Amino acid sequence: MISAESMIQETHYDILSVREAASYEEIRTSYRSAILNLHPDKLQKISETSDADNEVGDRFLKAQKAWEVLGNARSRAVYDSELRASREDLLAAEDVSLEDMMIEDNGEVLELVYQCRCADYFSVDSLELGKMGYTLLKDGNTISIQNPDALPASIVLPCGSCSLQVRLSINADIKAPLDNQL
Repeated sequence: MISAESMIQETHYDILSVREAASYEEIRTSYRSAILNLHPDKLQKISETSDADNEVGDRFLKAQKAWEVLGNARSRAVYDSELRASREDLLAAEDVSLEDMMIEDNGEVLELVYQCRCADYFSVDSLELGKMGYTLLKDGNTISIQNPDALPASIVLPCGSCSLQVRLSINADIKAPLDNQL
């Protein structure tokens, strides 16, 4: 079941590092690689038990769960349907575009920020967008978000303090000037 708590949360596709349009073979290969790299028996030999080991163990279990869902055609179809529905039906306070966002550039990471009515912010940075398969491009004095499918898409951003959310529309044709920096 898909939870609509935050659209920045990892999907089963993110866990296995594959595209949503990935073939069965691509998913299987990625799953096998993840299981080999994250297997608790392999990690026991490398280091003693620590918090990092628990985190890796959690990732191992997430990879197994992702394979259970994505490795079966029927459960994958149900999951994909739920994932699409959660993206479409998620209530958002408003729709915003790249042009509406303020841009914070710390040199390594670009962060897109939009102020909430509670005075906190909705935000997403270039690293988070990268994990979701989008590329935030900086070209001179403009930025744009590149979508691998080249189709319009959207992501839902939660407020840092309250329960409101905004839907950021992603369209490759939209560019925002860097003059609206924080």
